[in-house]
Amino acid sequence: MSDSQSSATAEIMPEDNDVPVPGLEAGVEEEREYVGMLYHRLDELRAEKEAQLAKVRRVGSRGTMQNASERDAFAAMYEDRLAQLNAVDDRLVFGRLDHDSGECRYIGRIGLTSASHQRLMLDWRAPEAGVFYQATAFERQGVRRRRHLLLKRREVHGVEDDVLDASMLEEASHNHGDGALLAALTARRTGQMGDIVATIQSEQDRIIRADLPGVMVVQGGPGTGKTAVALHRAAYLLYSHRDRLKSAGVLIVGPNTTFMSYIDRVLPSLGETGVVLSSLADLFPGVHGTPEPDSRVEEIKGRLDWVGIIGAAVTHRQRTIPDVRDVTVDGTRVGVTPKMVNRALERARATGKPYNEARTTFVKVLVKEIAEKLERIIEKRSEGNDADRSYLVEDVRSARDVRVLLNLCWMPRSPQGLLEDLFAKPNYLSDVAPELSAAERELLKRAPGSPFTSADVPLLDEAAELLGTLDESAGREAARQKAAAARSLDNAQRAVENASPQLEEMGIEGFLDAQAVVDMNAESGPRLTAAERAQVDRSWTYGHVVVDEAQELSAMQWHVLMRRCPLKSFTIVGDIAQGSSPSAASSWQQAMAPFVGERMRVEELTVNYRTPGTIVELAERVAEANGLHTTSLRTVRDGDYPPVIEQVPGDQLVTAATAAVRAEHDRVGEGLVAAIVPERLLSLTRRSLVAEFGARVGHGAGSLSEDILALSAEEAKGLEFDAVVLVEPAEILEETAGRVGSLYVALTRPTHALHVIAVRELPAGF
Repeated sequence: MSDSQSSATAEIMPEDNDVPVPGLEAGVEEEREYVGMLYHRLDELRAEKEAQLAKVRRVGSRGTMQNASERDAFAAMYEDRLAQLNAVDDRLVFGRLDHDSGECRYIGRIGLTSASHQRLMLDWRAPEAGVFYQATAFERQGVRRRRHLLLKRREVHGVEDDVLDASMLEEASHNHGDGALLAALTARRTGQMGDIVATIQSEQDRIIRADLPGVMVVQGGPGTGKTAVALHRAAYLLYSHRDRLKSAGVLIVGPNTTFMSYIDRVLPSLGETGVVLSSLADLFPGVHGTPEPDSRVEEIKGRLDWVGIIGAAVTHRQRTIPDVRDVTVDGTRVGVTPKMVNRALERARATGKPYNEARTTFVKVLVKEIAEKLERIIEKRSEGNDADRSYLVEDVRSARDVRVLLNLCWMPRSPQGLLEDLFAKPNYLSDVAPELSAAERELLKRAPGSPFTSADVPLLDEAAELLGTLDESAGREAARQKAAAARSLDNAQRAVENASPQLEEMGIEGFLDAQAVVDMNAESGPRLTAAERAQVDRSWTYGHVVVDEAQELSAMQWHVLMRRCPLKSFTIVGDIAQGSSPSAASSWQQAMAPFVGERMRVEELTVNYRTPGTIVELAERVAEANGLHTTSLRTVRDGDYPPVIEQVPGDQLVTAATAAVRAEHDRVGEGLVAAIVPERLLSLTRRSLVAEFGARVGHGAGSLSEDILALSAEEAKGLEFDAVVLVEPAEILEETAGRVGSLYVALTRPTHALHVIAVRELPAGF
């Protein structure tokens, strides 16, 4: 922002709200009437959909199957539309475009039309709305003026004009400047991420609206809006490619549950409610991975070698017998030969099915051979007796000796059981992982029953892929269900086609697919969205995957994510310089080459919108002094408070940190203040803050709604705070074995103030 622009902004924002500014007040009053009309229309649509939904539900399930499907089609559509209308109430409209033609268009979170189908407001994702973010004074694209509407909930509190046509500058107006962007940047943080839909900048918009196919990597330093761009891109793709993505879904992956909690309100506010958000620790259904306590173990588990190791561990449990083994079936001894077992093993492996499903073939073949041999023994004893002996197969299958033999040769396995055995039984790991050194295998050793860690999640996923289901009847049942689902889907598709003309007349087409109708008719429970189905189905494949803080991912984590999207349609955002995990890549090429080769495009964000220039300067200086190369960023503002660096006696570290939190909280007012401290000091710092501030202190990383927090550098990744008190940076650097990424992350979290407290000598660059 230029000095002249800042001055213009200051002129239109009087400190005394009682002092009227004529041009500003005229603009506000002009817009209040139109915005009021838009909210009135929003309320009308809500009431209309609620009434239509209630009517459909009253009808019940009477009539033919076709009639029931059509009713469910309407019910599904009404529910989805209501969810969308309810999610966009806050700051529904944020922009207006005045065109050379004299036409005026309003831009908002969704599209709205009047009862007579007259367009009232454009969805921000519509192609015609793109010029709101792209037009400049040099390339006006037919736009004379771009107006930002500054709303609080439903009320217009201000307007901000970007005049692109020089002839309009002669008109009397006090509304010129960058006030909308500046207000968004300096607003106090709340512990929940806000959207940037009203202030998207040109370089961000180009990335958001990029084509869907392929892998796009968005490289951006701290504060460049990477996460916001990724979320807005997800919303844009769901709008622009609804037919493809609504049924397959979009997966958004973040580094930890704190981060996912931080961003979870953004997409609904942008008009989308059907996206799966998951941390890397939660990608395997039913398991929440705890943090891996040893970075050396985390690095070992992140290697792509585990694809082969897990594969070897699976086949390791398929065994023959060295010589004849006798089994007793209903009092009769039968000798089972190695040749019989080998034939059954070969037949099972030839199916190409996953381990547990192929075991069904192994069991069937071997049981049949044992039963045939048993039948010959019985016939020899009772010559001339031609009784039906088909029951022998079941007798063999249920015999204890046979069950023991079957499990000895081909034990059914769960992913959890396989992984637990690998780490609890040194000989097992040694047999299947010769590429690991003895020291590495020793590091991996742990007791049975230990909790699974986030680094275990990709290994569990790989094991599940190779093992398949444990249910021996699952193959037959799955085939039956698949056929039934196909029939239901075909029936539902016809119902949707019948309903489509009426939906189009209402101007709300695109909110319904045939799968939603199938779900409505399912007997198992309430209708599930694609997102809800995907969350409980490990084998679900998505139409698009968004990965945030992607520089931290290990090769095994990338391997799992590539399986989640076979089409390899990805938006990947991160900053190589912020990498702090043991598996962090040194370049995007290094990270992605094993999976996509050269088939990726890299976009770069170059402007830091969040962090004041004085803090960015310090962070970049510390990074460079410690051997970390960073991309130099342009900053939008210098900030009001220079960084404070304070060294204290050793016994006063936590006390001084608490006092610094108090000072910064008083300085930034109602904002969010975080103490970022070494892991060793987390509990002690939290206790000290609770003693000082009481219930206002968040207990752990999941309490972002509180205004004071104590976090580790890892927990702070991806978040932002009004002020940060950084405690003992030298120890934070040591926690990651000298990797500077975590310290660089911690230094770039504040939007207003940074206060450094240290006992030890500060790292280079301070």
